[in-house]
Amino acid sequence: MFFKNIRYGAARARLQCAMSTALLLLAALLALPLAAQTPAAGAPRTVLVMGDSLSAAYGLSAAQGWVSLTAEQVKRTRPGWRVVNASISGETTAGGASRIAAELQRHRPAIVVIELGANDGLRGLSLAQTRTNLDRMIQAARKSGARVMLIGMRIPPNYGPDYTRGFEANFKALADQYKLPLLPFLLEPIARDRANSQADTLHPVAAVQPKIRDHVWQVLGPMLK
Repeated sequence: MFFKNIRYGAARARLQCAMSTALLLLAALLALPLAAQTPAAGAPRTVLVMGDSLSAAYGLSAAQGWVSLTAEQVKRTRPGWRVVNASISGETTAGGASRIAAELQRHRPAIVVIELGANDGLRGLSLAQTRTNLDRMIQAARKSGARVMLIGMRIPPNYGPDYTRGFEANFKALADQYKLPLLPFLLEPIARDRANSQADTLHPVAAVQPKIRDHVWQVLGPMLK
């Protein structure tokens, strides 16, 4: 019985040692992604743009779009910053809300520019749900430590004046609620001239993208300190 107890005790000690080693290894592995997500000292701070086709340069080369033009301007005038474009043509606020956690984890932005909602409005989607989705994105970005810039949109009156007014009001209400920098209407400088749009009448041509960049820069530029 004495030798049995010795063997049992030795086996138990080996098992405990193995479990401790495994736990330490697991803890080390879990710590690796966190370390990888931490920006290196001196790394540029990131502006993350979450938008739809208006920011994804639909119908143009990527380099012609206002986001790429903004990235060039940032590179020239704001050392220590960079712009990442995570915009997708056809994106709705629901799509943005479902993607933002992964984009925040991937890019660790200091500023998030949200330009979404146009496709919700063109499809007549619920105004309340659009606001909820934008709210989720704002909260996620702020929780990550990023500042948020909100870009608003206007839509044609196809669904009646109440819907049209409510759609535009969503952006101002959220900006007021969270005290966010707001650009009320992305296409303000170019919307009144049909010649500024592609054949689909929805997406701006390449020639006016610098005007959109400059319009956005009025709000974004002062944030890059």
